Amino acid sequence: MDRIRTAVIGTGFMGRVHLEALRRVENVDVVEVAATSLDKARAAAAGYNVLNSTGDWRDVIHDPSIDAVHITTPNVSHFPIAKAAFEAGKHVLCEKPLAMNVAEAQELVALQAAKKLRGGLNHNLRYYPMVQQMRGMREAGEFGEILVVQGTYSQDWMLYETDWNWRVDPKVSGPSRVMADIGSHFFDMAEHVTGLQVSSVCSDLQTFWPTRKQPKGGGESFSGKLGATGETVDTPIVTEDFGATLFRMGRARGTMTASQVSAGRKNGLVLEIYGTKGGATWRQECPEELWLGHRDTPNQVLLKDPSLMIEPARAYADYPGGHAEGYPDTFKQLFRRFYASISDTSLTPDYPRMADGLRQLKILEAELASHKAHAWMDVPA
Repeated sequence: MDRIRTAVIGTGFMGRVHLEALRRVENVDVVEVAATSLDKARAAAAGYNVLNSTGDWRDVIHDPSIDAVHITTPNVSHFPIAKAAFEAGKHVLCEKPLAMNVAEAQELVALQAAKKLRGGLNHNLRYYPMVQQMRGMREAGEFGEILVVQGTYSQDWMLYETDWNWRVDPKVSGPSRVMADIGSHFFDMAEHVTGLQVSSVCSDLQTFWPTRKQPKGGGESFSGKLGATGETVDTPIVTEDFGATLFRMGRARGTMTASQVSAGRKNGLVLEIYGTKGGATWRQECPEELWLGHRDTPNQVLLKDPSLMIEPARAYADYPGGHAEGYPDTFKQLFRRFYASISDTSLTPDYPRMADGLRQLKILEAELASHKAHAWMDVPA
């Protein structure tokens, strides 16, 4: 199998997760790391045994020996880096959101198609084995017609006014924080599992801390957690801390909340689907379990075990029952499929694509419009 040369642009939390997962993809070599400074790039490269590093992402784009790039930078730079990479003939795997708005995402979708390159979006949470089990059971008709879809994505890392992160700045993150950052994961998973599309939304957003205390020295600050301390400046905040959305998926109806101020919830993604034959619930904080609900017989809890899973879902579980597969494994599963589609151009991509990133931005812009108008808004197809 031909080896693929790739580079990771960005060395924050997500950049390190990508670097670690790429070491588990058999035919891929990470040949360069790019960051906002050469010192940051060198430190990350040394930690993951990557020979080359640069403080300018354009060096990666201009290197003809690099086949693909991973974009793990703050949101505002996703579009220009992805556009430059496609124009240079490189495959792209981008963190979400794909871009700052629908227009930018549409341009990337069109450019990828014109260049005949692979483009992936890192909605990695699809790749928990029991999420694929739920999807496979739905495809097999075990839940019947889906009537209700509901859930939440709840976190607590921005609970205090002293909590600070670049995501609160709309110039860097875009006009939405919570719904873009974690609400998009819920909707991507809901559409992926049910096979239905969100057709309209009614949303209510809330900023509980209209002013936050930004560290004067830069960086992140989390009150009550490990983080920077020192002098701060009061900074107005316009991005939301919480959002709630009613939504329609054809005949099915749904409701979801997304929050970064829910005390005690560290990464509480929950998806529930209920159909005419049965229901299912999956919780990211207990990812090895899938609850199955029945009207007239006892409910069940299925533990991840490839030998007990529906056949299409088995390929997403590498370890036997009782051996947990978690967050890092979801990246490995997505990256394997992304690079397989580069090695074999006849493969139909089995991962979120640029069009999925465009899809989530259409839902997000409808949510923002709904909140502003206090009305239902249709989501363009």
